[in-house]
Amino acid sequence: MNEFSQLFWSKEVVKRGLKVAIIVGIALNLINQGDEICIGHFDQINWIKFGLTFIVPYLVSTYSSAQAKRDAINN
Repeated sequence: MNEFSQLFWSKEVVKRGLKVAIIVGIALNLINQGDEICIGHFDQINWIKFGLTFIVPYLVSTYSSAQAKRDAINN
């Protein structure tokens, strides 16, 4: 496994990514689909968008953290 992959999957980076994904994912879902969530119309929720609002922040945070760690190591 190369250096970046090891950093990307390291416990510290994954943990940080999960924290960011939960906070940002909840906020974005409330902004984008909050009406349906709050009144319990779960059949009207776009579940693909719901999932992506957690996955995208996780990937962005994890990639950024791994890249920053790699840059710190190499400089």
